This record gives sequence, structure tokens and C-alpha cells, in this order.
Amino acid sequence: MRQLWWKIICIVLMVYTVAYGLLTDVPALHTLHETIRNLFYHVPMWFTMFVLLLISMIYGLIYMKKRDLKYDTISTAFAHVGCFFGILGFVTGMLWGKYTWGSYLPKDPKIIGAAIAILIYFAYFILRSAVNDEEKKASLSAAYNIFAFVMLMIFTGVYPRLVDSLHPGNGGNPGFDSYDRDTRLSAVFYAAVPGWILLGLWIANVRSRMDLINAKIKNK
Repeated sequence: MRQLWWKIICIVLMVYTVAYGLLTDVPALHTLHETIRNLFYHVPMWFTMFVLLLISMIYGLIYMKKRDLKYDTISTAFAHVGCFFGILGFVTGMLWGKYTWGSYLPKDPKIIGAAIAILIYFAYFILRSAVNDEEKKASLSAAYNIFAFVMLMIFTGVYPRLVDSLHPGNGGNPGFDSYDRDTRLSAVFYAAVPGWILLGLWIANVRSRMDLINAKIKNK
């Protein structure tokens, strides 16, 4: 992932998302009003988290097959950056919830599920810090990573759809399309999603390369 072209695309998409996302007119939707602009940040950040944590799990599986610690290092780096984007998504969601539902932390199953999922990944890092043997740490981390990602999908994707939820598209609520996500919103949203994902991949790539270099220095 050292090619330059996708980084240029990332920069262009992010500049467009931030600039045009703040300057363009948005539809005057009931309750949401100007906060609909959070659609360009909160939602893509969650998509980025899912992508990075999926890649983290995949590298954990590769470690379990090849037993090469470099894959564990990469898996952990992607987990770190994925959780960072998860926290950003959670915070932007809290801000959106305050202006939309009147509370930073309303009793909503998706918010509760997201908080639980993030805590499960925090336990992943605690587990790693508690084990000194590198190979044992990598094996336990890879196994736990599978469990953590499954729980993430259940608590943020499955459970909220089975019960009443404030979030669009969950618990019988209509999705954003029914709220008139017109061309002005779509023009930014469909650029924001790949832009944020590419930014997350870029950060995770740099983080993993730094961790691999530090690991080599440590083992000398």
C-alpha cells in the first residue's frame, strides 16, 4: 500500500468532503436541520471502523495459519486505528444525538451496543498487555479478535434491528433515503465514505509499518 495514487484520491475526497460538506446547502429536514451534515462524518467513520477491524481480524487469522509475528503486529495496528475511528464515530454520534434526541446518551440499543462493542475491544488491548510471551500473546489476540468482531456485528448490526431503535433503518424506523437524502447530500456522502475509509487505511498502514520497524529494533 505504498503507491501514491490512492493517497492522492484520499486527499481529494477528504478535502471535498470537509469543504463542500460544510458549504453546500442541505435540506431543511424536521428535527435534524443543519445537523444532517454529520451524515458526512459520523456514518463514514463507523464504516471505516468496520473495515479496519475486519482487516485486523483477517490478519489475526493469517497469523494463526502462518505463525509469523509480523501479521500479529499488523493486526494490532489495524485494531488500534479501527477503535480510534470507533471512538470518533461514537463521539460524533453523541453530538448528533444531543441535537436530534435531546441527550448525548439516549437509551437506544444501537448506542448501547456500540459502547459494549468498543469496551470488548478495549479488553482486547488489556489482554495483550497482560501476556508477556509474544507467541502466546499473538495466539490469544487472534482468537479473541474473532470473538470481538462477531460481537461488534451482533451489537451494532443485528441486535438494534430486532428491537425498537431511534436510529434510521433500525427497529422499524425508515432509513435516510426516506428522509429525502437529496442529490446535495448524496454528492458529499458517497465521496465521504471512500474518503474516510482510505484515510483510515492510510493511518493504519503507517502505524503498522512503524510498529514493524520498532519490533525489528527491539529484537536486535
